Amino acid sequence: MPILTRNISWIKAAKKDFLKLPASVRYDMESALTLAAEGLKSDSAKPMTGLGTGVFEITKRYRTDTYRSIYALKIGDDIWVIHAFKKKSKSGISTPKEDIDLIKDRIKQLKELLK
Repeated sequence: MPILTRNISWIKAAKKDFLKLPASVRYDMESALTLAAEGLKSDSAKPMTGLGTGVFEITKRYRTDTYRSIYALKIGDDIWVIHAFKKKSKSGISTPKEDIDLIKDRIKQLKELLK
């Protein structure tokens, strides 16, 4: 049975930020996104709470930093990369509020655009 692969689409600002991440981080995250496009889930991807169903976070540690990419499965037919960033918060593992707010805004705008 053939694997049905979905397209991976990018919010322009997310792609720009993603390209600033270290090459090995981008490679691992692209692999995780490819798995998602094939209907699978990478071990480095986990659901994000509080953002609705189908929103996932890919986390990658590199040297002393942590990088994250956020993608959504339930917006249109594509997998949408919503945000990519280096985690700046030094306390705890939670995603900083300003990043959560940005993700929520981008998801809302994308849903409006794809209506």
